[in-house]
Amino acid sequence: MDLSIVIPELLSALPLTLAIMFVAMAIGLVLAMVATALRVYRLPVISQLADFYVSHARSVPVILQLFVAFYGLPVIASLFGIDDFMSATVASMVGMSLYHGGYLSEVIRPAYLAIDRGQHEAADILGYSFWQKITRIIGPQAVHIALLGYGNSIIYLIHNVALVMYIGAADVMATAHLIMERDYNQYQFSTYLILAVLYSALCLIAWLIVRFFEKRQAKYTQAGAAKMKLSSGL
Repeated sequence: MDLSIVIPELLSALPLTLAIMFVAMAIGLVLAMVATALRVYRLPVISQLADFYVSHARSVPVILQLFVAFYGLPVIASLFGIDDFMSATVASMVGMSLYHGGYLSEVIRPAYLAIDRGQHEAADILGYSFWQKITRIIGPQAVHIALLGYGNSIIYLIHNVALVMYIGAADVMATAHLIMERDYNQYQFSTYLILAVLYSALCLIAWLIVRFFEKRQAKYTQAGAAKMKLSSGL
């Protein structure tokens, strides 16, 4: 097996894999924050819909969510006269974003609820606006609590992105299978070993980034402890 040919071919598909991953991370984070807000403040009907979304995203296998995005959304769009808008890449981004948002909501919500109620009361007494309270007191502490779970969710996302090959997206996993078919499956072990190294490297990078932010958040933990003492004395 000529690795000088195979490795560049796999790396050529890496940008698409990273694009799906980063889009899912960004959109999933927004969806998770919206779903968490709706579930925490319990708005009638809307909160129940958010609960259903999170339950669906966490309960249904990711591959089925990708199939729904790829085959189901075009059917819905056709009812409004919209045709031929769903490619495998777009479906992959939609499906992975919905999955990641639902999973991540169950990381953010417990972190938010873990903040002592006295922290909210202390911020209100000090005259903080809602936005100031979230960004200066509650948010930094919740982020510190959620970071470990967020890191795990990113690793799960990296793993599950490999499933997009089943709806036709030309990611690194799909490219690896094309290479093996071209070579009559002679080098399956070597190809899968290269893939294992590649995915391990992505997960390691994600873990290192999360660890970096965990260390930076240490100062916010100390600030949170000071605010806790303040609220206890009020």
